[in-house]
Amino acid sequence: MPTATGHTSAIRASKVIGTNVYNGAGDKIGKVEDVVLDKQSNNIMFAVVGFGGFLGMNEKFHPLPWSTLDYQKGKDGYVVNVTKEQLQAAPADGIDELTRTDGDGLRDQIYDYYKAPRYWQ
Repeated sequence: MPTATGHTSAIRASKVIGTNVYNGAGDKIGKVEDVVLDKQSNNIMFAVVGFGGFLGMNEKFHPLPWSTLDYQKGKDGYVVNVTKEQLQAAPADGIDELTRTDGDGLRDQIYDYYKAPRYWQ
């Protein structure tokens, strides 16, 4: 079944990982490095977007609520309504640290930061 933007509602995680992420101005701000699932509620907790760094060094990993990503076929990537500066100031951590303590503390921070609707309430 197509979503409001015309793409299907089902996608394999392997298709999402590696997809470029752009801001509203059309600037590439990173790519999806991983997708974190909430095993208790069967929802997507967040997408992990790699940002910055060079050859894998000093790269920051930013969790973005799944609802903030809008796939645009013309870009062949996701568009988020955040600036590079907002992303730089957003909660970030190492990719392994994002799921420590089940990701709940960070999940709450990022949903507050991006003012995204909470799927768990």
